[in-house]
Amino acid sequence: MFKKILLPIDPAETGFADDALAKAQQFAKDYGAKIHLLAVCPEVQSFVASQLPEDFQAKEVAETQAILDGVVQKLGVSKDVVTSEIRVGTVYHEVIEAAADSGCDLVLLHSHKPGFATYFIGSNAAHIVRHAPCSVMVLRD
Repeated sequence: MFKKILLPIDPAETGFADDALAKAQQFAKDYGAKIHLLAVCPEVQSFVASQLPEDFQAKEVAETQAILDGVVQKLGVSKDVVTSEIRVGTVYHEVIEAAADSGCDLVLLHSHKPGFATYFIGSNAAHIVRHAPCSVMVLRD
């Protein structure tokens, strides 16, 4: 069915992705799919970055990699099934780019139920669904 699944992970809320992780694990087992985990660190604006330590972004990326490594262990699948990547930028943009760059045929993500503000501002999930170069599966509570 699916050969490569992109699974965006919010490093601040890894537990939020538990359902998506379980579904990706099931696809890996049932269909031999590969799983590509993606974490996106927000880009720090230059005027803010000037007030932060020089190595702030590097430390953030290192901490995020440690979180992703923990998620990989939690998945319980062989290491040849899972890859991980960290990008810096806007979440929806980086997810769409990663899906195209890595050749994924499914983006699997969990989304909050939309609130009133979502209808005016939009959500990352909505942007991904509209612009992804492949199928998107959005899981809800």
